[in-house]
Amino acid sequence: MAKVRGCDFPDALFYNIEDNVWARREPDGTVTIGMTSYGCSLAGQIVAFTPKRTGREVNQGRSVSTVESGKWVGPVKAPVSGAIVAVNEALLAEPEIINADPYGEGWLAVLQPSDWPGECDTLLVGDAVLSAVEVRMEAEGFDGC
Repeated sequence: MAKVRGCDFPDALFYNIEDNVWARREPDGTVTIGMTSYGCSLAGQIVAFTPKRTGREVNQGRSVSTVESGKWVGPVKAPVSGAIVAVNEALLAEPEIINADPYGEGWLAVLQPSDWPGECDTLLVGDAVLSAVEVRMEAEGFDGC
């Protein structure tokens, strides 16, 4: 797992750095998504999670859920287009799991992607993630997670 200024970025994931979200392609073809540790750090302690309903179609860059912290309320945007096939119900009662384990138990939703081959190329992987995150953190004056 790579780290940038103390924020974790697991190697096997795809990232949209601008929207602070990650995507993981599952063996069944679905895509699990969540917030990055950097996004969680920027938001602060998450106190509410409001997902879109399962079955709903979302376009890349559109909201799959809303999260709320003490200093921020905003959408979590889909890194790829698709139908929401599952949401993390555990987060309704314990949204703080998002901060505690953003790449594990804090996942937000699962999508059945409508165009994974066409849209995954817009996401960053590997060393490209680390350099893009470092540039963004520097520009924002971010000290670290």
